[in-house]
Amino acid sequence: MSDPLAYPDIVRAPKVLLHDHLDGGLRPRTVVELAAETGYRDLPTTDADELGEWFRVQADSGSLVRYLETFSHTVGVMQTKDALSRVAAECAYDLALDGVVYAEVRFAPELHIEQGLALTEVVDSVLHGFEAGAAQAAAEGHSIRMGTLLTAMRHAARSREIAELAVAYRDAGVAGFDIAGAEAGFPPTRHLDAFQYIKRENGHFTIHAGEAFGLPSIWEALQWCGADRLGHGVRIVDDIETGDAEPGEARLGRLAAYVRDKRIPLEMCPSSNIQTGAATSIAEHPIGLLRDLRFRVTVNTDNRLMSGTSMSKEFALLSEAFGYGWADLRWFTVNAMKSAFLPFDERLRLIEDVIKPGYEELLSK
Repeated sequence: MSDPLAYPDIVRAPKVLLHDHLDGGLRPRTVVELAAETGYRDLPTTDADELGEWFRVQADSGSLVRYLETFSHTVGVMQTKDALSRVAAECAYDLALDGVVYAEVRFAPELHIEQGLALTEVVDSVLHGFEAGAAQAAAEGHSIRMGTLLTAMRHAARSREIAELAVAYRDAGVAGFDIAGAEAGFPPTRHLDAFQYIKRENGHFTIHAGEAFGLPSIWEALQWCGADRLGHGVRIVDDIETGDAEPGEARLGRLAAYVRDKRIPLEMCPSSNIQTGAATSIAEHPIGLLRDLRFRVTVNTDNRLMSGTSMSKEFALLSEAFGYGWADLRWFTVNAMKSAFLPFDERLRLIEDVIKPGYEELLSK
């Protein structure tokens, strides 16, 4: 196993992020300041450092349900246009400074209307923030292309409405559609109408599946709903038999074989998966096996605040645990860019003009 890569170099490496939640990536200080500005009084502490630690500790419960409870505070301070624009701007800026060159950041418009905003006002505010944050980063020499996914909550009944919103905004920065929330008891098939609408409109969508729930969730997302990508999809390993065999001798079940053969992208989030109990450690995370078996694996942050993470940190953890070098990180990054909800020519341009040259420079050091 080679030495882990130097962290400053990992930050410099071009990265692509497909699975990141806007309400899971706030700066702790921003949460505190927005709470004061908007009158939100339920924070466990108003000390930014203590609050950041609180989010991480609460998210370490090993339960997806308890993990999701932490979002009441971030969503609570994201109920005005100014707050949404600020959070989105800081998100784009922070990702760019971490070396992310393309990002699809998702959020659920229906969660941000408690104080009277219309769904369109929510989307407009976030898109404005992304544009402002990307412009600020570009002025400092860090280029990023921002897209967004509109998410419907799987326990609610507004998925068709959110799907229509995603289609309405697809030429204004919305790249696709998603459903999220607790998996158990809320199968993706409850939202077939929304998925069928997106397909009829030639749109793109991903589905959170195979995180806290097993193979049935993945099977439904793909074979009933027609998802383009799988959000997490970590439980696909339940359909792979390895025993004591080498990865190349592993036996894939029919669903795992389908996922690999069809090159269905897996939006894997290592640190988050450990917090929610989907994996026990980075070293034992299924991403190692799935990478060896050449699944279409991508690396993502999920919720940067709750996991205290970034794309660079996720890459550093994987490099340390599995001995990954620049060629491996380039493989993950190209996988993600190939899987983005972006026109083919634009994906190809980013791969050929940004990603490959960036890694060639690092490989030649």
